[in-house]
Amino acid sequence: MKQESQLNEISINYEKTTLIDCAITCSSDADGVFRKIYQITKSKIELKEYFFVILLNRSNNVIGFYKLSEGGLTSTTADQRLVFAAALKCLATGIILGHNHPSGKTNPSEQDIKLTNKFKSAGSLLEIPVLDHMIICKEGYFSFADEGLC
Repeated sequence: MKQESQLNEISINYEKTTLIDCAITCSSDADGVFRKIYQITKSKIELKEYFFVILLNRSNNVIGFYKLSEGGLTSTTADQRLVFAAALKCLATGIILGHNHPSGKTNPSEQDIKLTNKFKSAGSLLEIPVLDHMIICKEGYFSFADEGLC
């Protein structure tokens, strides 16, 4: 007698709440949204590293945000598969990456630059462009797009 096998069903849940309602037209807009995200999630910019993603629609209106990771004093993990899984689930047509440097130094590390390039390649393949990668500090920010790196 053949045993009946089971098949796992995957479900996707989308629930919209309006915490951030705006369009992003420049890096200072994105900085404002990231600061609001840090406030909403009670994440301390100067304490440890966090990695967030702003998910956008075709008009660059904020659909929502995704908290990718919470790390330690000097690093956090950024798995591009998880980012693009979230972007695909909410039908985002663009994303902005953002993480903080608790040190207060806005300059990107070599690892930040490599990570941005990896995300850009994956986004290009999926037609979900990485519009910017921001490094947020308590007193300022760095925008890869403003510097021609994104």
